[in-house]
Amino acid sequence: MSAPDPEEQARRFAGESLADADPTGWFERLYSAAAEGGAVVPWDRGHAHPLLLEWGEATRPDGRGKRALVVGCGLGDDTELLAGFGYETVGFDISETAIGTARSRYPDSDVDYLTADLLDPPVDWTQAYDLVVESQTVQALPPDAHPAAIAQVGRFVAPGGRLLVIALGAGEPFEGPPWPLTRDEIDAFAGGELAVVGVEEFAHPENPGLGRWRAEFRREA
Repeated sequence: MSAPDPEEQARRFAGESLADADPTGWFERLYSAAAEGGAVVPWDRGHAHPLLLEWGEATRPDGRGKRALVVGCGLGDDTELLAGFGYETVGFDISETAIGTARSRYPDSDVDYLTADLLDPPVDWTQAYDLVVESQTVQALPPDAHPAAIAQVGRFVAPGGRLLVIALGAGEPFEGPPWPLTRDEIDAFAGGELAVVGVEEFAHPENPGLGRWRAEFRREA
């Protein structure tokens, strides 16, 4: 018998949560099942997202004396990359199991791994971070939750800070999860408060029906 397809497993967990009117509950279901060996997290690469790695190698940001936040940090790989650039880094996820697994994966890390909800975050995170990375979290929410999630991501960026967004894009309707972001949704991260530094679109290396976005925004000092 062949192993279950991770993407299909994720869609099953999402469907169960959406049926319960709980659009974020499927993350804990998936991570909990994965921790018990009953599922595979489809985005667990064992390293940071390739587009984030490429951005880091190209820009070599100096994070000393600065704060970074990773939205929906999952198992911590993106978060650890930013910490390696010297940032005082917070990674948060709505899944307690994901956060526990990240701490176990990186037991000597200086990263502050926290359980929190993107749609209801701590008030003191508003405009508190010099670098915010949102990599494929908004797209894991159903489309009707995208506007609120996108608006909240932008609020984390401090004056003079920047936001990096990595997401899937699709030219045709796509049955999620994930629910790829449109160009209008990418532009919406600016929210009238952030300036667009650049938006790049790449072909997906494995799925010709999908693309990938990498966009950077900045808040004026």
